[in-house]
Amino acid sequence: MYMPEVSIIVPIYNAEKSVARCIDSILSQEYTDFELILCDDGSTDKSGQIIDEYREKDERIRVLHKENTGVSDTRNQGIAVAKGKYIQFLDADDWITVDATKLLVRTMKEGGCDLVISDFYRVIGERISHKGDIDADGILTQEEFAEYMMVNPADFYYGVLWNKLYKREIIEKYHLKMDESVSWCEDFLFNLEYLLHTKRIAALQVPIYYYMKTEGSLATQGINLSKTIKMKISVFEYYNDFYKHVYEEEDYEKRRLGVYRFLIDTATDGFVMPQIFRKTKKLGEERISSYVYENLPENVFTLHYKQRKLLEQYLEAVALRYDLEVQDIMLLSFIPEKPMKVSRKELADYTGYSVRTVAKILQKLALKKVIDITSHGKKAEIRIMQEYLSLFAELEYVKRDYDNVRFEGFTDDEIEECRGYQERINENIRRILVTKESSVSK
Repeated sequence: MYMPEVSIIVPIYNAEKSVARCIDSILSQEYTDFELILCDDGSTDKSGQIIDEYREKDERIRVLHKENTGVSDTRNQGIAVAKGKYIQFLDADDWITVDATKLLVRTMKEGGCDLVISDFYRVIGERISHKGDIDADGILTQEEFAEYMMVNPADFYYGVLWNKLYKREIIEKYHLKMDESVSWCEDFLFNLEYLLHTKRIAALQVPIYYYMKTEGSLATQGINLSKTIKMKISVFEYYNDFYKHVYEEEDYEKRRLGVYRFLIDTATDGFVMPQIFRKTKKLGEERISSYVYENLPENVFTLHYKQRKLLEQYLEAVALRYDLEVQDIMLLSFIPEKPMKVSRKELADYTGYSVRTVAKILQKLALKKVIDITSHGKKAEIRIMQEYLSLFAELEYVKRDYDNVRFEGFTDDEIEECRGYQERINENIRRILVTKESSVSK
């Protein structure tokens, strides 16, 4: 029996206007070893019909039709039939970037993690904002993660399910479920339960999810005020108990005011509406775009354009992780790990940027303490700072992902043969360029 590595669960209720976009974004993932579980919670519109049509087109899709019981029960039923080693959630109003699942799984495996949490995009109309909270590199312990969460306890980043990757083993071992008696912060309660059983947590500082708050969806169906108040008190008590479990009694007493901030923040609806109005962009401008026109001729120039655009898309994830621009990463990729002497003109020649652009990038990287520059006449010795040497490992992933796209569908023998041809092509190009450089220098 086929066992996918990831189970992606999408609860659906009257989402006929958005569910196709959500499903298309999942089926377009670079990562393909997944099953997609679409759970129809008794929709009265055409949602059920739409997801049935998708099921006929892709064997990775499984569809559950059920009576309307709410989002918690719907997610629980999705978890109950999941086969994957990892579990990922989406809401039907939202969508993900093409590299979302790949980045989550890679981070989970490499860190030996129990949980991965990522940044996301908050979409309001035609505007979009990058949302995240943890900026620490490396693996976090349960206590370290709890410290970050205490600072912004009512933040969507911590409370929702859809910016995280979970281990099904932990969910099943400890019988974790969404609380069906609660319809406010039910996903946050699940996360608190799950966190109690984690040791290693990684924060992915790359936005991979587009979140849209849509009235009438499963997550926004209304409840009366008195019931809301009772649930908020219940959630607060659970939150309080969580921190009592994480910390020793003496440490808990020191942090108790921070824990109580959760009740204040939720009372002001901080959990519902994150602060996203700073640094907004127009939707569609947040990631590298690439246009391949139908009438674009196939020649060496357009091939170079498409290869460059593909590389830029992969470099963007690295840039976001280090709070840099793609141009910065492109320039850094020409600087080896060991210090080197190079002129701005040479770097401009390597990158294709103007000398002025190179100078601006170098100045910016030096101010951010990414590099150290020591002048030697017309040249400068450039040294990448120790804390940024991990960039080179990230660039190795870029090269691997780039090759995975180029050689998709190739056999190992075909790949080896292509690499042989490419080496001969590179040697021919190098020989001509070296010859021309030598003749110019005479």
